[in-house]
Amino acid sequence: MGLFDEIKKKLSHEFIDIIEWLDTTDSTIVHRFERYQNEIKNNAKLIVREGQTAVFINEGQLADVFKPGTYTLNTNNLPILTTLKGWKYGFDSPFKAEVYFVNTHLFTDEKWGTKNPITLSDDRFGLVEIRAFGTYAFKINDPGKFIIDIVGTDANFTNFEINEHLKSLISTRFTNTVGSANLPIELYATNITELSETCKEVMQPEFNSVGISLEKFFIENVSMPEDLKKEIFEYSRIDKLDLDKLTKFKTAKAIEAAAANEGGTAGAGMGMGMGFVLAQQMGGMMNPATQQTNTTQPNVTVPPPMPVQIQYFYAVNGQQMGPVSIEQLKGFFANRTINKDSLVWKQGMANWTPLKDVQELQSFLGGNTPPPLPTV
Repeated sequence: MGLFDEIKKKLSHEFIDIIEWLDTTDSTIVHRFERYQNEIKNNAKLIVREGQTAVFINEGQLADVFKPGTYTLNTNNLPILTTLKGWKYGFDSPFKAEVYFVNTHLFTDEKWGTKNPITLSDDRFGLVEIRAFGTYAFKINDPGKFIIDIVGTDANFTNFEINEHLKSLISTRFTNTVGSANLPIELYATNITELSETCKEVMQPEFNSVGISLEKFFIENVSMPEDLKKEIFEYSRIDKLDLDKLTKFKTAKAIEAAAANEGGTAGAGMGMGMGFVLAQQMGGMMNPATQQTNTTQPNVTVPPPMPVQIQYFYAVNGQQMGPVSIEQLKGFFANRTINKDSLVWKQGMANWTPLKDVQELQSFLGGNTPPPLPTV
């Protein structure tokens, strides 16, 4: 071998490049490998580590994508790049190409949240506002598409640069999802796992369109105004109680409070009246013989029997409740336990009927229109 061949061989070894990237951060998604004038020598070594992908861009076009492994760059493993360049002599001369290393590991604990309250319509509570926040995790599943559509020529692209875009996307899709779900308002706070899975399915195609895979999506909290939260808790407790017993209990407490209010004339009068009634009832129970004698005395005017009070049954969340009086039923309508479309039934009715269609209950609706005149 001549002296010239020895020098050529030595120089060729000296100019062999090693193209690799060691990530020292937890935030870099794409890093461009910098070379002088982007020149890469023939038989350069490309080292792609686990959790990375190397993307070659030639004159603005996607040339090739390399998965983890070690490669020797020549015409055998860069046929696309060779075709794009149209070299007649292969890689005897340095070629120019941009090399981007893409992190394909999972980026976790990314934060999201609704910037403004979301307004929802609920049948029982009217218009309500909620906020939500949580975390998500993503990774790059199509490096070439991600670089072309998102990164462009950015030499060091981090997750902070994509987070604002992703958070806006999540907030918009979350608002659309909960708005179309039409769930009772209390379920947004209790069914966050199912809601998280539904939102993830809705958002996944949007992420895929730019080469990103939404791996995890969590709703950590759905918040609402404190007064609405208290109202929902109260409604939940009432829904689990025997409403007839609860009404009687509250009535008894109200009478007790009125009787104890001796500062007012009405309260004092009611207190004395209740005292007389209780005294009579206690006397009758303590002295049944006297009660028997009184009932057998002649010439005692006996009042007519009390009219039978109509009792109604009603449906709440598909469950039969009652029976209750019409006044109790009116109270439930007033506090929105039931509404005009709630089904009710009383003795003599063939079927369960919406409240608004029962004539004697239409006064609950606040209308003053008389019924139609009978036809002659």
